Amino acid sequence: MEYVFRVPRPPLDALIDDLYYLEGSPPYARLTLPPAPAALLIVNLGAPFRIRTGTETAEYADGCVVTMPTRAYQFSYPIRTRSVGVHLKPWGLAPFLPMPAAELCDRPLTIEQVWGRAASAELRDRLATLDRPHEMLTLLEAELIRRLSETTGLGLVRHTSSLIAATSGAVAIGDLSVAAGVSSTHLAQRFKELIGVTPKRLARTYRFTATVFAINPGGPVDWGELAAGAGYFDQAHFGHEFRAFTGLTPSRYVEVRRRFLREHPGNALDGWPLPAD
Repeated sequence: MEYVFRVPRPPLDALIDDLYYLEGSPPYARLTLPPAPAALLIVNLGAPFRIRTGTETAEYADGCVVTMPTRAYQFSYPIRTRSVGVHLKPWGLAPFLPMPAAELCDRPLTIEQVWGRAASAELRDRLATLDRPHEMLTLLEAELIRRLSETTGLGLVRHTSSLIAATSGAVAIGDLSVAAGVSSTHLAQRFKELIGVTPKRLARTYRFTATVFAINPGGPVDWGELAAGAGYFDQAHFGHEFRAFTGLTPSRYVEVRRRFLREHPGNALDGWPLPAD
């Protein structure tokens, strides 16, 4: 697969981790994406793909917008896929949405539903006329800058979320509201409006993600040491979190990661998605 990415220029860099271009044959027809402290925007330029959330499956022809999830998603890809997209920080979608992020929690929408049919069609048409990935990313970046809007409470949520991220979720949420000079209720309300989840849920996701990335699937794993180092109460609590986030036990997760590494070493998607078949 061809995968090209770059970090956007200010002010988008405060909202976005990277812009990317993806083209080629996915390593698996279905991939599971565990929840991560991030949002996602995809502009699809190829055949439609499908997303399954829980028991519901929907098809996306023009692309999709996904706020920070609380459960794993399953993506089903065509034989060849082609898209440009944006990996956003948890609060990064808020300035581009016409509705509160809480309305999209675990409910992906199409680009058309968010920006309208005419605007989404025009963007896809303009991208389709370009041949080079970097030209496409430049166009997408310009479109995002054009759509950037003032968002009430964004500074509060961004600062508080950054503190949560800096500790990998190991921070007392009550202390955050005190430091910010607002009530815990006000802070939770702002988080749900702009991220879609509460500060507590964001901290859980950061902690889980940091723990997963600390796992080396190529070697032996000391689960007790890993759980203790991540601040989980005990190994049972750690296992419960794993199943809640991925639907897998820790040992099964490592087996699936090893399968990916064995069957598709060096693939552009290696690292977070898991084979769903």
